[in-house]
Amino acid sequence: MIDYVSILAANSNGILATQDGDKVRTRMLQYLFTEENKVYLSTSNKKALFAQLQANPNVSFCTYSESFTSVLSVYGKVVFEQDCTLRARALDANRLMRNIYTTPENPSFELFYIDVEEVVTFDFANGKQTYVIAK
Repeated sequence: MIDYVSILAANSNGILATQDGDKVRTRMLQYLFTEENKVYLSTSNKKALFAQLQANPNVSFCTYSESFTSVLSVYGKVVFEQDCTLRARALDANRLMRNIYTTPENPSFELFYIDVEEVVTFDFANGKQTYVIAK
C-alpha cells in the first residue's frame, strides 16, 4: 500500500473537486492532517463549497510534487467534523486559519474529512497506480 499521508504532508497545497449541479468546480485548499483514512480539510459555511459538499459529498483532492513529476489524488465522501479537539488541531496546523477563525467554536468554521475510498497516483516511472482503501 502507498504511504499517501507522507505525500500529502510533503505537498499540502492541492485542488479539491466538487460537483455543483451538473458542473464540476475546483478550488485550492490546504491539507491539514490525517487520522486513520480521514484526510482533513476546512472551509467556511458561508462559501459555495460548503453547500456543494452538503448536496454531494463525493470529492477528489489532488496534489502534486514541486517538480510536477508525480500526482496523488484521493477520492471519497466528505463528513463534517464537530469534535472540538480536532477543530483546535486544524487551527493549530494552519496559522492563516487561526487568524481567520480564532477559535474552534467559531460558528462559520467547518472542519471536514474525506473518508478515503481510493488513492490514485501517477508518475512517469510507474504510470498510473490505483489503490482501493479497505474499510
